[in-house]
Amino acid sequence: MSNAAIVADDHELFRAALSELLKSTFGFSNVFQAGSLDEGIEHLGASDAITFASFDLSMPSMEGAASLHSIREIYPKMRLAVVTASERREDILAALGAGVNGFIPKSLGIVEVSKALRSIIGGQIYVPAALAAANTLTAPAVAIAKQEPASSRPNELLSPRQNDVLALMAQGLTNKEIARHLRLAEGTVKVHVNALYRALGAHNRVSAVAAMQRLELKTSA
Repeated sequence: MSNAAIVADDHELFRAALSELLKSTFGFSNVFQAGSLDEGIEHLGASDAITFASFDLSMPSMEGAASLHSIREIYPKMRLAVVTASERREDILAALGAGVNGFIPKSLGIVEVSKALRSIIGGQIYVPAALAAANTLTAPAVAIAKQEPASSRPNELLSPRQNDVLALMAQGLTNKEIARHLRLAEGTVKVHVNALYRALGAHNRVSAVAAMQRLELKTSA
């Protein structure tokens, strides 16, 4: 089975370099590149082989911890990293709180980045020790502990939030309107919509609503 990854970053040269590192050093057979959160979401929805993804906090359509939390909720077993220029304490804490497996500043050299990726892909939580100390993060934030993936919902096709999004989709609301109604960022809604399509085997809003209605009819019969 192929082992794929995603590098989502709006800096083309950095994106290409990190993709090559994942292929040459960590054996990923395919690395999808994305210049925005939306593009990254499209790749996630198109492949079941993706086991690792990195996201930049400052790229287009990225809405920080909210977007990361939604990705983690939908893909609980995927190794998820933030690779960004920020070294702010609040960004680190927000990313870790959203469930990422590592926070890698772009200021690190290639050797340090490789070590960080090895820790994250190997099942650890990673934040550079110096950065963790400077920001008074707790020990589990450094690459010393295994992180268990968030539990999936084997008895539910969709999460409660995804059901909320689908119900509003059935009413004809746009992503922007759904975001306003649920008090979510629009990028977060896009993540959930993509997950709905994947879970229901749908390709657009009409087929997603139709698929859910068929399931409801079966369960009520």
